Amino acid sequence: MPSAADSDDHRPLIVHVVFRLQVGGLENGVVNLVNRLPEARYRHAIVCLSEATDFRARIRREDVAIYEMHKRPGQDLGCWRRLFWLLRRIRPSLVHTRNIGCLEAQIPAWLARVPCRVHGEHGWDVSDPDGSNRRYRWLRRLHNPLVHRFIALSRELEHYLSQRVGIRKQKLRRIYNGVDDQTFHPGPSDALPEGFRDNHCVVFGTVGRMHGVKDQTNLCQAFIHLCAEHPQLAGQMRLVMVGDGPLRRACIEQLAAAGRSEQSWLPGNRDDIPALMRGFDVFVLPSQAEGISNTILEAMATGLPVIATDVGGNGELVAADATGALVPANDPAGLGTQMAAYAAQRHLRRIHGEAGRQRVAEYFSLAHMLRAYAGVYDELLDERGVAY
Repeated sequence: MPSAADSDDHRPLIVHVVFRLQVGGLENGVVNLVNRLPEARYRHAIVCLSEATDFRARIRREDVAIYEMHKRPGQDLGCWRRLFWLLRRIRPSLVHTRNIGCLEAQIPAWLARVPCRVHGEHGWDVSDPDGSNRRYRWLRRLHNPLVHRFIALSRELEHYLSQRVGIRKQKLRRIYNGVDDQTFHPGPSDALPEGFRDNHCVVFGTVGRMHGVKDQTNLCQAFIHLCAEHPQLAGQMRLVMVGDGPLRRACIEQLAAAGRSEQSWLPGNRDDIPALMRGFDVFVLPSQAEGISNTILEAMATGLPVIATDVGGNGELVAADATGALVPANDPAGLGTQMAAYAAQRHLRRIHGEAGRQRVAEYFSLAHMLRAYAGVYDELLDERGVAY
């Protein structure tokens, strides 16, 4: 593994702190930054408070060091000591932590005299889906003096940090996720199984970790409701749910009990998400809480209409009645009704899908995201007097 401690390399070293390097929207965003920010301009290292999985193979640059802290559950002072000594050794110009689970890493970064410190809020914690947890608000307030810039990935998170936590607006930046529209694009696909590729089928698909606030059981109930309430459409309906987690078994059992196993496919984790999405007709996100969803953007780039629950930043991505539809959370009947509208109107799927792809190109491109992060990094390096 390469080392980030290279005294002969004067490019600023950016250390990205994540809890675990695994499949996920946050982690995918980190990998995009590492891979695509100008190599001649920045060096990178990734610190995993717990561990790195095979997801590390998505990093294309050979000079990126990955460090695992193997943090134990709960408060682990040994982890923070190890992180302090690591930062002292590799001497980063900037440390960028992400989400509440990594916020405490700002303390060893401050003690190690890292000159620039950034914290990003990508979405709500599973135990705090609406930002009402008082302890988490106080943790953010206590760490505020150590952080030079806070990055919010949605208007809702920006408002939370400003109004409920008390972060000065001068320290806040809002940067939306960007999607790689060279990887996610419309086109033919043979990635779905037989019986899901016929022209008369309408495939509703979702992608994501199957746990907690992602609430895929809501989508299962909606699909069952759709088939029961619209028997003339039921034979055409298909449901694809990509991802793994504790809700996967519950969804399989729920669909089997309703007699819909043959119309559904839950393959677990997959590495061919772009090809699978090209086989969908409609993308559905049934979450109870979200920040800014990468999968919504990927679906829009693929030319799919999106039905999403009206939570978190979903309404900032989906233009209702133009690129998709927003429905209340925890309302499977309402979700099923909206799914039926798309199932019955092929032309509506096409029009909304094309509009979604155009919206991504205008507002949520990967190039725009990269420029925004580079702007924050450069502004802070200049402000703190770091030579580069």
